[in-house]
Order: sequence, then C-alpha cells, then structure tokens
Amino acid sequence: MSSSVQLFRDQKYHELKGQCIQQRRLFEDPEFPASDESLFYQSAPPRKVEWKRPKDLCEDPHLFVNGISSHDLHQGILGNCWFVAACSCLALRKTLWQQVIPDFNEQEWDHKHPEKYAGIFRFRFWCFGEWTEVVVDDLLPTMDGKLIYCHSNVKNEFWSALLEKAYAKLAGSYEALDGGSAADAIVDFTGAVAESIDLVQGKYGEIISEQMKLFEDLLKVHKRGGLISCSIMASSGRTNEEETKMGLVIGHAYSVTAIRKLRLGERLIFSFKAEKLFMIRLRNPWGKREWNGAWSDNSEEWKKVSDSERKSLELTLENDGEFWMTFEDWCKNFTDVDICRIVNTSYFSIHKTWEKKMMHGAWTKNSEPLLNRSGGCFDNRDTFLQNPQYIFDVKKTEDKVLVSLQQEDRRKYKKEGKGDSIPIGFEILKVEDNRSYRLHKLTLQERVATSLYINTRTVFLKRILRQGRYVLIPTTYHPGIVTKFILRLFTDVPSKLRELKADKPKMTCWSLLCGYPRRVTQIKIHSAEGLQKQDRSGGADPYVLIKCENQTVRSSVQHDTTSAAFNTQVIFYRRNIDSPIIVQVWNSNILCDQFLGQAVLAASPSDPREEQTLQLRGRGSREAAEVPGHITVKVFSSDDLVEL
Repeated sequence: MSSSVQLFRDQKYHELKGQCIQQRRLFEDPEFPASDESLFYQSAPPRKVEWKRPKDLCEDPHLFVNGISSHDLHQGILGNCWFVAACSCLALRKTLWQQVIPDFNEQEWDHKHPEKYAGIFRFRFWCFGEWTEVVVDDLLPTMDGKLIYCHSNVKNEFWSALLEKAYAKLAGSYEALDGGSAADAIVDFTGAVAESIDLVQGKYGEIISEQMKLFEDLLKVHKRGGLISCSIMASSGRTNEEETKMGLVIGHAYSVTAIRKLRLGERLIFSFKAEKLFMIRLRNPWGKREWNGAWSDNSEEWKKVSDSERKSLELTLENDGEFWMTFEDWCKNFTDVDICRIVNTSYFSIHKTWEKKMMHGAWTKNSEPLLNRSGGCFDNRDTFLQNPQYIFDVKKTEDKVLVSLQQEDRRKYKKEGKGDSIPIGFEILKVEDNRSYRLHKLTLQERVATSLYINTRTVFLKRILRQGRYVLIPTTYHPGIVTKFILRLFTDVPSKLRELKADKPKMTCWSLLCGYPRRVTQIKIHSAEGLQKQDRSGGADPYVLIKCENQTVRSSVQHDTTSAAFNTQVIFYRRNIDSPIIVQVWNSNILCDQFLGQAVLAASPSDPREEQTLQLRGRGSREAAEVPGHITVKVFSSDDLVEL
C-alpha cells in the first residue's frame, strides 16, 4: 500500500481479506452494513430490498466481462445518471479506471481457486486532494433477483455495481447519490480539474467563432485524456426527465465518448459545401433513447458516408444509447457542459507541462477581525479581506494561469438537510511586488480577475496574467460561513503559491536591537514621461528603482520609449521614518546602466494620497538640479501597521 493512499474508516483490504480466507467466511462490512441505513436516510425504495451476492444472482460472476466499456453501464431506479455518465467517461481511459480499481486482476473472481474468494473489494477515489481507498463487501441491493441500482448490460459483470456501492459508502448512503454532478464524480475518480460552461449564456449556439474555439478546446481535452459530460437544464414549462422532440432527455447527464472532424469524400463536397464536419458522440446512461435529428443512427446522412469512414467512427446502428450529432446541433440543443481536464504535470511528456501547487484551507469565524477568516465576497467591503489570502508570482512577461477552488463534499451532510454546496468563488488582485503580509485595505491594488460565484463543488478560472505578484482570495458568497476547501493553481513556471498568515512583521530579538517598524508606506509608480533620449532612434529603455532604508525594488524594463508606463507597486515597513524614500529612473544598457533622474519622497501619513506628478532631479537632496522628465506616483502611508 502506497503511503500516499488514505484508508477510509481505517479498513485495511489485505488484512480483512486474509482474515476472511483464514476463517473461511465471506466479508460483511460493519461500516456499511446490508441494511436500510446504507440504502436511504429519508425516501425508502418502493418495495423490500434483498441484499444478495453476485454468486446468488448468476452462475459465473466476474468483475469484467470482455474488458471494460462505456456500454457496460445502465442506470437503476436511483436518480444518479450523473454517476453513470461519469463511469461511462471513466471506462474510456484505461490508465484512469485502473487507478480507481487497483489490482483488478487480483480482485477478479478466480473460479479455479474459489477458496481465494472472500466477498471483499476495494476502490480508490480522489477525496479532497488525497487518494482514499474504500473497502466494500459484495452484498448488493436487489428486487426480484435483479440489481436495482447501477448494473451492467451483461448479467454476470459487476464492476459498476460494486464501484457504485463504494461511492455510496463514501457519501453515507445510496440515497445520498440521488442528484449530483458528473463533473464531481469524474474529479473523484481522477483528481481532474473541473470547468463548467453555460452554453446558452456563452451563446455558443449562435456565435460560430466561439463554437469553433470551444470545439478545438474540447478536442484537445479529449485527446489528452480529459473527460467531458453534458446536460440540458430544465426551463420554464419543462421538467426533468421529459424528452424533447429531438429525443434528448432534460435534466439528464450524457457522457461524451468521442469528438472528431469527419472528412467528407470528393463527391460530397458540393452537397455539404465543406470538406469536413465537426462531430461529437454522446451516450445516454439509460442505454437507450437517442437523438433523432441529423446524423442520428438511422438518418439519411450516414448513407452518404463511405463504409471505411463509418468503421473509423465505430458507428453502430442500434438503440444502445450512443449516438453522433454535429457540434453545431450539440451547442444548440444542450445547455451545460462539464470539462474535466487531466492537467499534465509530468516533465516526461510531449505535451505542455504545468507547474502545480495545491493548498488546503478553511473559512473559519472569529469575532476578532484580524483572526476572522470568513469575510464573504467582494461586495462585503468591510469584511472581504477577512478571508484566507494566498500569494503567488507570475515570472514570465505573461503566463496562462488555471485556478480551481473546491469546497468539501457536502453529500455526507444530506441526512441532516445540509447537503447542498455553498456558493463560493475567488478574486485575484495584483499587489505590490514585495508584499509579504496580509492585505488589510484596498488602495493601490488592481482587481484583475473574478470567478463565477456559484453553489457548485468546484469553481474554475482560466486567465492570462502579466508579470508580477498576486494575491488570490477564496471566499464564500455570504460572510460567516464555515467550511473547508482546497485551492489548486497551475502555471507555466513555478508560482511559489503560499498562504499569507502574518498581519505585520514579527517582533524579534533583532528588531529590539535594530528597531521595529513604525510606519508602513505603499507606493505605485504609474509612469515616467519626457525622459532624456538615450539612443540614435530617440528612445530609451527605462526602469525604476525604489529605495527605502536597506531595501531596493526594481521594476521591469520598458523598451524603446521616453514615456514609460510602469504600474509598479511596492510596500515598505519603515523603522526610520525620517529617512526618505527615493525613486530613481535608470536606462538599461548592455555595459553600464545610466542614471536618468530621481524623486525624493518623505512619504508621511499627512502627505496627499492623490496621484502626484513629480519633476526628476539629479542625485542629492530634494533641491538638486532638475533633469528632463517627470514621474507620476501615488503614495499611502500610515503609522498603523495593519491599516494597509
């Protein structure tokens, strides 16, 4: 057993199996007994349930029959089409399902050695950032000798029913799986990063350019091992599980099993007016009821496609729940898509490698503002910064950043009536390049990204950020809510993501000797203009140095300009409040950088907080000779170290 795998309820599979074989008995799970408490907490099944083992349901039970396939699964009487859709997606990826069903050959029935059978199985789920192993017995709920929940289309195959039982155990009961999200289940199976897209709000059915971007994105996700599911949201006048005139089921999760560009032969170019079609294949977890529009199983369109093309698409003209449709029709008929990306963090890969950082955190309440960590969203201006704060750096000029915020799974609280996810989201602020302590007031900081606030388990954001330092603030929508979360950040180069915990510099023996800070000052250098020309083309390559006591912060270089926009922010905790802050402008050169001028700032709390334009001067005091150029700055100072 890998040390990185946690044991659910501390049950050790090999130890339990060994005991059962030694005692010649079949395993009965005391942590998830074959009783009503494992079935439901509120709504009992329509008739009495009998718990039976696979050997009581058929003569030749197997975990898998002819391998694993997305066609293996059928939904039972439970409203968990989302779970079945996620299993269908999982079955497409061997490397992924082998993580969920470890050592599957060892777990398979061995009919040559029946004494090795102990009625015990194990599955692994990615629970809140850690792989967790769940052990179950093989007593399954039945009526009239048939499985009532998830089952295979082959009577003697049981992987899906046993996997569902392990997942129900994790959730607290089978009923806790009634209603859910395919994306959540896929994340639990794989540790993927989930993104939900509203196809209606994004107008993907209307704007062709957005449609094509989405197709290419989904194609890339699918090719790189990601899993995708989709659904149609119930709207006014339409109810869940109602069928549309096109044969699609409302409020029902479908798994995406293929995405392809269908190349058409020469003779078809004129009839279709294109060389290729953008196609998507879906599967209904019920194993029946399919799309009946263009490119459905028995539509006229397929008659115009060659046999070899049909074979490459694995086209089956059966009512098996799987069907093709054009991507345009898909965008027009479905309302929501869940994309689960398997983000590549391996250095031994031909594809882009991401740098990953993951943090566990919690929103907690405290009556003391500096200790409170549940301040609500940005609209709660007085308490917003009383949330956990995480700082990270973007080292490149620009970097694509993926952020996933996931709250703890609340299904286990369903029996208490508290099973719904809490509305969550996050803000990203561009802050001072040298910030090391928590934010207490928004002054110079730039609000660069805001996620959706939604009551789903995971909130995801993709954004391109400029070079600099950022603070990411995960929040609940309303203040005062207590729960746990995990935060995952993916960047091209290491981001050094870490939590900001301290409010101000720590008092140490050294600070007693050298002095403790008495003042905090924030400075933003907006721009420098009218600088002295430094090269034949009439430009310069300026940058700024901001100096305070023994600290110096340098901005990035702005190339070939005498009017540079810096937007550089810094913060200093100052021991000697009489020592000024000096802002110098330099020209970057291969051999030796040239001094272009400076401004000297007293930066006292009484100084104006509005934007100021200051004349550049030579080295020395504030009264040194003027030199060409001026800088525009904004300065905030306070003698209260936790004001800024």
